[in-house]
Amino acid sequence: MEIKNKHILVVGLGKTGNALVRFLYQRGARVTATDQTNAETLKDSMKAISDCHINLELGGHRLETFLSADLIVLSPGVPHTIDPVKQARAAGIPVTGEIELAYRFINTPIIAITGTNGKSTTTLLVGQMLKDAGFDVFVGGNLGTPLIEYAEKGGAADFAVVEISSFQLDTIDTFRPRVAVLLNITADHLDRYADFAGYVRSKGRIFENQSPDEVAVLNYADPAISGLVPGIQSSVLPFNIDAKNGNGAWLMDEQIWFRLPDTGEVQLDCRNIPLLGAHNRENIAAAALAAFAVGAPFAGIQETVRQFRGLSHRMTPVATYNNIRFIDDSKATNVDAVARALASFSTPVILIMGGREKGGTYSALKPLFPGRIKHLVLMGEAAASIKAELGAEAPFSHVSSMRDAVRTAWGQASPGDTVLLSPACASFDMYESYAHRGDDFANCVRETGAAGNG
Repeated sequence: MEIKNKHILVVGLGKTGNALVRFLYQRGARVTATDQTNAETLKDSMKAISDCHINLELGGHRLETFLSADLIVLSPGVPHTIDPVKQARAAGIPVTGEIELAYRFINTPIIAITGTNGKSTTTLLVGQMLKDAGFDVFVGGNLGTPLIEYAEKGGAADFAVVEISSFQLDTIDTFRPRVAVLLNITADHLDRYADFAGYVRSKGRIFENQSPDEVAVLNYADPAISGLVPGIQSSVLPFNIDAKNGNGAWLMDEQIWFRLPDTGEVQLDCRNIPLLGAHNRENIAAAALAAFAVGAPFAGIQETVRQFRGLSHRMTPVATYNNIRFIDDSKATNVDAVARALASFSTPVILIMGGREKGGTYSALKPLFPGRIKHLVLMGEAAASIKAELGAEAPFSHVSSMRDAVRTAWGQASPGDTVLLSPACASFDMYESYAHRGDDFANCVRETGAAGNG
């Protein structure tokens, strides 16, 4: 792809947008960056590109800028369906995304991981398995360091392990990972897609350019994914298979069994590991299959699983006061993630939910309430919607701040109970990110304990 002297429009600033600006500017492009957010709000973010001489259009998008560009590059958070992008496409102007652009400038074999839930954990697991096997590994993408930043630095790792969102897959063209992993697909981002089928198609694009020489790791137990299998051209290596049939992985009690083309059957022991819950055993199975596919040895994979502690803000213990556990699951930004978290508990839970809605329904949580949810604490923009669907399933309170949520939950809890922040919603009504929300929860919990309640 020729960049030098081209007029390239970067849509959306922030971490990835800034990395795009730096990459394009350093390669001689004439760069314009546009963002709906105003300059005052973006001033700290833009420090990273202060040495780049570019045109900035902030506080809104100008259609004429889109129509005059030679190439438009979208940051992951920008819908490819906004009107200026649609008009530019109609005028024949090419539109791409950060992942596709980066892919064209690196030679590193890519292991790409997507799914509604578990992709960050699985990305880190694969990266650590390969590092423990002695490989030089870049880990990033939608998680942490953007892939374009790796390309900017002339990345020369043995493998790039990247988390990929559906938004990033919307703008691929030639992107072709050595191993593509699809963990699960449940209703999410229905504020960005016309329907669930559109979201499924977006996730399925991770396989579309693969050849038989590459590998697709996917979840055979997921009905949305099973519908994609007939169109996959790569070698399928599934998990959640029937133990009697084919190569892949299956879960049995506290063990994960693998049947592989070159090694036969091997067994991974998941007793007494830091990652809890059946959903994390699925993540481990998928990660191990991806690592096996590129040559990682079994012994190293087992050692990684014994040591791996998981992500912050995903079922992360914060504190225990008066034998009441407080757990931060702020990363659970959709209903399926909350369901997976709740399934891990057999003791009473005081559940804190709410935030900015992403479309869809909360009714799938109803079967998990009886005998498990002691009290529901609702906050944020989605509180009324959650109350309408779940308010009859458990006693509830409506609060206006995280401090009040924690204090209310404390007042409802008894020794042996768990207070769980698992919102089922985005954080952007009250916070910069799910991490910001989780940190506030942790601070409020510690404040409550320090006040003498423990």
